Amino acid sequence: MAKVTFKGNPFTTSGTLPAVGSQLGDFRLTKQDLSDLKLQDLKGKKVIFNIFPSLDTPTCATSVRKFNEKAAALQNTVVVCVSSDLPFAQGRFCGAEGIKNVVTASDLRDRDFSKRWGLVFTDGPLEGLMSRSIVVADAAGKVLYTEQVAETANEPDYEKALAAAK
Repeated sequence: MAKVTFKGNPFTTSGTLPAVGSQLGDFRLTKQDLSDLKLQDLKGKKVIFNIFPSLDTPTCATSVRKFNEKAAALQNTVVVCVSSDLPFAQGRFCGAEGIKNVVTASDLRDRDFSKRWGLVFTDGPLEGLMSRSIVVADAAGKVLYTEQVAETANEPDYEKALAAAK
């Protein structure tokens, strides 16, 4: 379990992020069109997972906007923005914001992704949602970089995540 804060108050997550150097296990997320997104769908590309509680918070929305802006310059890399928001809400947000360079995906169906990766807040006001985190993997699914943001209200370190994907 990891300890993070939200507005200075400490909370616990259900586990720890995948270790750098480990292989990602398969997962099932839901895309905006309600189809599944699995690890095998991303094979052959580097992946930056931008994981957060909800697009309905300013910091989460900002992280999607910033990765959308920066993702346009990345080669052979996909940014997957993962939250527990419904795919319909993710689609509305991306449409309203002109977001086209990232893939949004929801952990709504079986929560396997968030459970396996130890991301679920187990207490506090965000209980059941995912902790703000970044996981970068190479084209073969090997973890290159992780960050679990210590203060959930803060943004992730975009530059370190992007550097790991280069």
